[in-house]
Amino acid sequence: MKKIILGVAVLVFAISCKKENKTIDATPELVENTAPEIENSTESNNLPEFSTEKMADYLADKKNDTLYVTNFFATWCGPCMQEIPHFIAKKKELKDQPVKFTFVSIDEKKDWGTKVVDFAAKNDLAKNIVLLDGQNLDEAFFKNNFQTWDGSGIPFTIIKKGNKREEIFGFTSEETLNQRINILQK
Repeated sequence: MKKIILGVAVLVFAISCKKENKTIDATPELVENTAPEIENSTESNNLPEFSTEKMADYLADKKNDTLYVTNFFATWCGPCMQEIPHFIAKKKELKDQPVKFTFVSIDEKKDWGTKVVDFAAKNDLAKNIVLLDGQNLDEAFFKNNFQTWDGSGIPFTIIKKGNKREEIFGFTSEETLNQRINILQK
């Protein structure tokens, strides 16, 4: 019985994101301007805020050849911050292709104008970050927009092209990111 409880505890710890004060530096040469097609609503230091409805519209299938890579993160999430450099490197690699990288911050609203803005500036991602109030996310939002994510943790990445999708719950390694993107680029 102790082994089962210990196993469950280890599993929960491994897949959940703990709140940490950690940031990752990304060199400016790794980042190119591949801004998503985002319309501003309420802004926090020029970072657009999306309602759950607007996010659902953004996540909807699109009838074009663009590959959409959307990563849900928070600045306090250690695994989120560890995977960001992989996304930045891939963004640079694919800069001349029809690919849009969007980073969706679900930080608390009180941190939008400070921690999120600082993170965006430090990593030169201000044109790729949108703000989403995690307090407004409910079961229906997850059920209607994702096949595998129920909102139980972050990071979470959805990669879409047309009606095809790849979903990644938890930390995304560089290898996994490359594999999933390559699947949809074919």
